[in-house]
Amino acid sequence: MVREKVEAALAGIRVPLQADGGDVELIDVVEGVVKVRLLGACGGCPMATMTLKNGIERILKQEVPEVKEVVAVD
Repeated sequence: MVREKVEAALAGIRVPLQADGGDVELIDVVEGVVKVRLLGACGGCPMATMTLKNGIERILKQEVPEVKEVVAVD
């Protein structure tokens, strides 16, 4: 259930990421921790950490209250 909510929220986040040549892939959701992989231009971008915490994590926490944290995995 939480995974589906996260996927739905990520669908909206993908649009601006893809416009900049990047993307985000959901890897797993475990006890409120969302694991994602930043792809394309996002993978090597120096602003990736800010995108992850100030963008993706903030939006997911707003839209899916069960989310506690978002972490990037390789």
